[in-house]
Amino acid sequence: MLTLYTNPMSPCAQKVRIVLAEKGLEWTPVHVDLQNKQNLEPDYLKLNPLGVVPTLVDNGKPIIESSLICEYLDEAYPQTPLRPEDPYLRAQIRLWCKHIDNKLHPSCGALQWPLVMRPTLMEKTEEERNALLERVVEKPRRERQKRLVKFGLEAPDVVDAVKTYHNTIIKMEAALEDNAWLVGDQFSIADCAMAPYFQTVIQFGWQEIFADYPRVADWIARVTARPSYQTAVSADFPPETVEKLLQVGAPAWPIIQRHLAA
Repeated sequence: MLTLYTNPMSPCAQKVRIVLAEKGLEWTPVHVDLQNKQNLEPDYLKLNPLGVVPTLVDNGKPIIESSLICEYLDEAYPQTPLRPEDPYLRAQIRLWCKHIDNKLHPSCGALQWPLVMRPTLMEKTEEERNALLERVVEKPRRERQKRLVKFGLEAPDVVDAVKTYHNTIIKMEAALEDNAWLVGDQFSIADCAMAPYFQTVIQFGWQEIFADYPRVADWIARVTARPSYQTAVSADFPPETVEKLLQVGAPAWPIIQRHLAA
């Protein structure tokens, strides 16, 4: 019944996979090769006109936008609810998800893209590279990717991304002072949505970015230990992939530190 068009490195796809795992739902994965822009092929654009992952197909009907997919799953499959009944708390979950979608997601892309996506594009000719980038559907995303290709980790987007991460961590530390999870004492969609954005930090070996925030560090430890995270995220990072990403992240960390101190 459920098919998810996904990619292991996509935080948006990861959060949907976490929700699926929390609910114990069976689903069929379809891998989308983002490095070679398979997400911009006509067949995929018919499912998702924005040309991004994930796309959930339920009984032949596509649902796009990861936050909407998570809410859809919680409504369509109410077992193991991931939102409290209290309307105020539900509003707080939506605020976290809005922050993630509008600010943290592009920031994560700015950190991950130069290290994961850019190398494959740089193997192509400039003409081939530019042709692929011109096919990116949304102009802001298209222009950001062009800057990240041109400047790598020195792009202004990366500087802003590091600051956004830092401000998010401060906000999380405050929220966790009186709550077990981001919204109250129930593990929720807010936690599902936030967790993948720290996978990016962990996979590159940049844990120092939250070292001075003990509540955030504890939250990350508890999230990543959950069976849903192990199934939906960690399982896609075998030892050889982990080692490769750490090798990529190590020389980049001094640049991240410099941006953090700016």
